[in-house]
Amino acid sequence: MQTELIPSTRWPEEPVRDEARHAAKVERIARKLRQRTGPRPVSFKKKTPPHQVPKRYDQRRSDEKIDLSDLDQIIEIDPVAMTCTTEPAVTFDEVVRATLAHGLVPIIVPEHKTITPGGAVAGSSIESMSFRHGGFHDTCLEYELITAKGDVLHCSPQENPLVFQMLHGSFGTLGVLSRLRFKLVRAAPYVHVTYETYPTLEAFQRAIQRHFTAQDVDYLDGQIFSPSKHVLCVGRFVEQAPYVSRYDWLKAYCESIPRRSEDYLTVYDYLFRYNRGVTHVKPKSLIGRALFGKRVHSDSVLRTADRFHRFLPAKNPPVIVDVFVPFSRTAEFMDWYHRAIHFYPVWGVPYRRMRDYEWLSPRWWSGVTDPLFLDLAVYGLKQQPGRNLYKEFEDQLLQVNGTKTLISYNYYDEQTFWSIWNKDTYQAVKQLTDPDNIFRDLYTKMCRAALGLEAPSRGSGASLS
Repeated sequence: MQTELIPSTRWPEEPVRDEARHAAKVERIARKLRQRTGPRPVSFKKKTPPHQVPKRYDQRRSDEKIDLSDLDQIIEIDPVAMTCTTEPAVTFDEVVRATLAHGLVPIIVPEHKTITPGGAVAGSSIESMSFRHGGFHDTCLEYELITAKGDVLHCSPQENPLVFQMLHGSFGTLGVLSRLRFKLVRAAPYVHVTYETYPTLEAFQRAIQRHFTAQDVDYLDGQIFSPSKHVLCVGRFVEQAPYVSRYDWLKAYCESIPRRSEDYLTVYDYLFRYNRGVTHVKPKSLIGRALFGKRVHSDSVLRTADRFHRFLPAKNPPVIVDVFVPFSRTAEFMDWYHRAIHFYPVWGVPYRRMRDYEWLSPRWWSGVTDPLFLDLAVYGLKQQPGRNLYKEFEDQLLQVNGTKTLISYNYYDEQTFWSIWNKDTYQAVKQLTDPDNIFRDLYTKMCRAALGLEAPSRGSGASLS
């Protein structure tokens, strides 16, 4: 497979002072990469903690670092074109506050305030508009990328299109994303949420399909509380609200879902309703929340885990996993889940298939005909001695032609991994943007180095089971 790089071009309609300041940051990073010597792998230093499952032995902590912490500015909000141009390390909290001043919000806003646009592209961020618009990457229009050799590329569906598509889910292994432009949507001041409860998965899925076909709501996600209780959270923009609820201190949004028939939140509070936890929130007691509820949230938990990683479990870490199941295979997957796992609630986000993404293999796509997936997320499941539940999830996903995000512990052997992810396309882009592999390849970084293991020898299919 061959592709060709097109040199960077100037981004349209940018303030000169912002462009000059941004260009200086990009040159600093590019110069550091051009001057780099030595064999050590390179990873990134950021101002926010990585929104991945913290791992005790992750080798990236000892890598040579490229400091990206100052790539944290909003460059432009265009209220007419309804786009936002940012550097990658600005948080979605900052982006939402800035765009709301224009009556706009990003189309896909990840649930935690300190997730960044760069992280949402490099990872796999979706949310409750995904049933209409796919993932955050599907709302992106163009990227600026610094290669391992210090070159600066402009990437879009028209320029370097394969690089543009492959950046999603690459977890920093293809280069440094230094700027991106993405679409916005008009927002009303409030979101009215209604909670539709269904006794069966079949009825729950029929309701999702009905809203997906009609496109008659703005937001859609849900929680599965048991085999006989499924709650669909249906959100609509509204101009007025008789009251508003807040879930940033004593109350937790996820706990309200099975108890209410409707709710009203400001748009800002709706977008970050899960910031303190998607399915489980600590502390649980009212006294504990009164004392610490404002301080315990996604950012504080991840910072603490990263700082004190030596105290993370050496064996049987709790399971945090995010899987994508074709809509027609969801019943099969959940039948297994109810029998083998039976841990609740499970967060569910309908996800529209926007294209046959280039980062997944043709072999994998050949088994998928659905226009819709159901993303299912499990948080905080404790493992029993003698079981590797992460591996059990991976094995079951193979049975239903599903896949997962790589933010969790990953135990794929190399052959299985590249039967799902598109090795040929990935390597074609990797050869152009990081030919010396200083950022590690995707399999090594996410399935080996993250567990403290050495890179597999070339040509081997070394098993991690």
